[in-house]
Amino acid sequence: MRRPLTLLALLLASPAFGQGIDMSQGGPVDITATNGIEWRQAEQVVVARGDARAVRDGTTIEAARLIARYRSQGGAQPASASPAARPASAAETPLSGGSQIWRVEAEGDVRIFTPTDTARGDRAVYDMDQAVLVLTGRAISYTTPQQVITSRDSLEYWTQRRMAVARGSALVVTQDGRRIAADTLVAHMLEDPPPGATPAAAARPGTEGTAGPPPGQGRIDRIELFGNVEIRTEAEVIRGERAVYSAATGLARVLGNVRITRGENLVSGREAIVNMNTGVSRILSQPGQRVQGIIIPQQGSDPTSPGASR
Repeated sequence: MRRPLTLLALLLASPAFGQGIDMSQGGPVDITATNGIEWRQAEQVVVARGDARAVRDGTTIEAARLIARYRSQGGAQPASASPAARPASAAETPLSGGSQIWRVEAEGDVRIFTPTDTARGDRAVYDMDQAVLVLTGRAISYTTPQQVITSRDSLEYWTQRRMAVARGSALVVTQDGRRIAADTLVAHMLEDPPPGATPAAAARPGTEGTAGPPPGQGRIDRIELFGNVEIRTEAEVIRGERAVYSAATGLARVLGNVRITRGENLVSGREAIVNMNTGVSRILSQPGQRVQGIIIPQQGSDPTSPGASR
């Protein structure tokens, strides 16, 4: 069995930020590969091939090939500068304390993970200056204990902003089975409580009697949705053009050509407020118009049918 080659690339040491996917701060980056590690001094690039892996302070990147771009710790060089204008010196090698990895590119069956979160895609780029991960390719996903975010075109995770941006058939599936979809969605995450702290219980309207959001990385605060919005619960489907969903309250405000479907019943209007905790929906009409609905009579009554208001 071939043993992996190892490269320990030293970076500026700084306190770790959060517990999610984050390679922007911390100690050294440990790079290993089974098919060799190539160091291109003139380009200030390290290329690892074959079961390549980069690890830094609890965050791991695995791929068929990894490309790590480094520079002197003295300061960033202009991106437009040619390799000849950025000569590598002995103090700028990836094996010395005078170098700093500023970008990692991963290709082929990419998996990036921490003890709680996992991101997947065909290709990934992590920019340590911006603290942003960009995933592209097929089967793009970002999984936390509370939800799974998927997309068709790309998925960005902004570490320090605690924000995920999914583009193209974007979808969030929550732990309790809610499905929230749009052409583009922006998920804003809550910060983890300090070690030993007790998370505050939810006390906002519509959350009485329900448990607060669980502790841990990846808890969503709110989701902004743009284009072909579709929110599914066990009882109904809400569609519109734009929406904002609050995880703490379970409330979703849906705007633009709103339609609420429950079984064969359909109600439409300009705007809807949907409470996913109680199952109560309130729909508003266009100015000077009425709310429209098609209600199919059934045996008995359905106490959970959507309510309507002018």
